[in-house]
Amino acid sequence: MIKEMIKIAVCDDDISLLNKIAVLLDQYCTEYHQEMMYTFFRSPLELLAEIEKGMRWDVLILDVIMPGGNGINVAKEIRQYDHAVKIIFLTESCEYAVESYTVGAYFYQMKPVSKEKLYKLLDAVTFECEKTQQCSLILQCKSGITRIDLKKLEYCEVIGRTLVFHLGNGNNLESSGSLDELCSKLTQYENFFRPHRSFLINMDYIQSISGKSIILDSTTKIPIPHGKCSEVKKRYLEYAFSRKQVLI
Repeated sequence: MIKEMIKIAVCDDDISLLNKIAVLLDQYCTEYHQEMMYTFFRSPLELLAEIEKGMRWDVLILDVIMPGGNGINVAKEIRQYDHAVKIIFLTESCEYAVESYTVGAYFYQMKPVSKEKLYKLLDAVTFECEKTQQCSLILQCKSGITRIDLKKLEYCEVIGRTLVFHLGNGNNLESSGSLDELCSKLTQYENFFRPHRSFLINMDYIQSISGKSIILDSTTKIPIPHGKCSEVKKRYLEYAFSRKQVLI
């Protein structure tokens, strides 16, 4: 698989820090032959405006305390548009460390930013980004372009000409397309199964299977077409055995 360029946004009102990070990012890319594209913002309002327009990044480095917005609150707004971006907070205090994880923060980095600290952080986050790229799906949604982690996709249903993606955290995303096309794109992932013409499910989220429906972890019931129950159970048991899950 061809690696995609990792896109990074940095938002901090300290211009000297932004300049320092720019130099270190350039050095990192040169030394490690890594392709990155980065964008700098001095105002959280400018960053939010771009996200609302549909811009997406793989990594967001965000100062916690800035004029015009608390970084934690800004991150909460960003999460309304983008559930996948890895958020790294920069701060001079541990005050917001616990709260940062309520928005799914990837890391909480104390200032000052040094070459050693940033390089270690970039090593970790680029590795995670590459893993995400290999197991993710890019959607064109009403809110813009969004990448979703396939591990977090519980099931997808088609309503008319709209695909509704139901994530394990309870969030839903909508995108135009056909379920046939989606299934063809996900054939390499053995955990996805289409038990019904209107539903594609992630078998990792199956809680139980009855004669008429599949019950998912979210308690959603996926209907099983008449006469297909044995086929559905067989497919799930084969998958469970392949994953070496314990069956009693």
